[in-house]
Amino acid sequence: MQHYDVIVIGTGAANIVTDAALAQGLHVAIVERGSFGGTCLNRGCIPTKVMVTAANRIREIKESRRIGVTAENIRLDWDVLSKRLWKKIGESAGIKSYYEKFPNCEIYCGTAAFAAPHTISVTLNSGGNVMLTADKIIVATGAHTNVPSLPGLEEVGYVTSESFFGSSYPEKTYGSLILLGGGPIGCEFAHIFNAAGTDVTLIQHNIRLLPREEPSISAHILHSFRRYGIDVKLNQEPVSVTRCGRLKVITCRDRTTGKLQEISAEEIFVASGIRPATDLLCPAKASVRMDKRGYIETNEFLETTSEGVWALGDVNGRAPFRHKANYEAEILAHNLFSHHTPETWRWADYDAVPAVTYTYPETAHVGLTEADAIQRGFDVKTAMHRYSSTAKGYALGYEPGDEDDGFLRLVVDRKTRTILGAHIVGPEASILIQPFINAMMGGTHTLQPIHEDIASPSVRSLRANHLTRTLPPNSIAAFNECMTPHPSLSELVMWTRYYYDHK
Repeated sequence: MQHYDVIVIGTGAANIVTDAALAQGLHVAIVERGSFGGTCLNRGCIPTKVMVTAANRIREIKESRRIGVTAENIRLDWDVLSKRLWKKIGESAGIKSYYEKFPNCEIYCGTAAFAAPHTISVTLNSGGNVMLTADKIIVATGAHTNVPSLPGLEEVGYVTSESFFGSSYPEKTYGSLILLGGGPIGCEFAHIFNAAGTDVTLIQHNIRLLPREEPSISAHILHSFRRYGIDVKLNQEPVSVTRCGRLKVITCRDRTTGKLQEISAEEIFVASGIRPATDLLCPAKASVRMDKRGYIETNEFLETTSEGVWALGDVNGRAPFRHKANYEAEILAHNLFSHHTPETWRWADYDAVPAVTYTYPETAHVGLTEADAIQRGFDVKTAMHRYSSTAKGYALGYEPGDEDDGFLRLVVDRKTRTILGAHIVGPEASILIQPFINAMMGGTHTLQPIHEDIASPSVRSLRANHLTRTLPPNSIAAFNECMTPHPSLSELVMWTRYYYDHK
């Protein structure tokens, strides 16, 4: 049984923690069952945005006639797009090679499972099993597509983001496609394939697309999708899947009327949410508590109910975004591997977690919706400003009354004039949201406990002393506490402080 100072399970955002531990000269074990780089690099943020950006260009070129620019024979070169996409995913091998060069780092390619507190069993991909122990264990196993139990689905076949960016990647774009799910993943792929010329039908269980957005933004995206020719079917309950010749057929039931309908296409893309990758991890064997959905419960310092075990990223259920995982990883690197005393520890504050959906137009938000703010007892005042009311918006071609005129909607506490939430739909929403994130994270914050029963002695002391932090607006250190939507161009600005700190 090999003993380490640190075991890190997962190679996405957790690489930030691994780097910090290695920099301290600690003996580190990395466990990875798949490709290095995690969901983001291999089947999530980055490859989808390579595709989204190409789709955006098609939309922009076609719509540029409104500002006097015309073009003919606009098409997507699937081969060029695919080569760029797989080149980026191919960087995974470089990440693995990077860690192989460290003499104090050992890599185990396989599936990790707790065997006991501080003990990990790894079923190696190459065969066999090894047992590892460590003083500190970092869990960052991520999440994967939540495939519904739907009669006929497994027999007929389908793709998910995991298999699409793998063995099921098509040699050319589909002729027709059914997308199952109208959340961010489903909507982004609907935009991608519709722009590429695929006949897209999107089936959504909810009565709205992007139900976590402000209702006005959901409505804007729905109208845009239908205007582009995406067949959106809301409030639908999938009943079964069958095959008819070369087509796959989903039978759906309207959740209000009970009416049945059949939708057919060449392929079915399942994007109906995610579930945590804890099913093979056996957290209970290490007294690591999960919630009823299977997510590992963590406190504001990312501690779990098992001493010496921390969890970050999608697996803790706080928000399934790479930028949130990076934020948590930096907290752990700071607290555990940078020789900081507890009085200077960082903690997670989830009040300003940004969310971006890279559709066309983009949507972005941070903070509370108007309904959420009212439910929490705030005296709410809102304000809206449209793209067409700005000089740059007009330059982009937006006129008052245009059906695709985007907007910013602010949710404010009337009494204190505090920003509670910001919601944007329109070009470059992913960039425009950044000032609101920074503003909401600025100033003085007092530690707010999360899962009060999860607490090491140090955390109990910090809570009792009401630990505070102040983020001055003109300090580069303030950037450390602000998330940046990934992968937006705001990262060019916000991540400059990282290279400053590590120069």
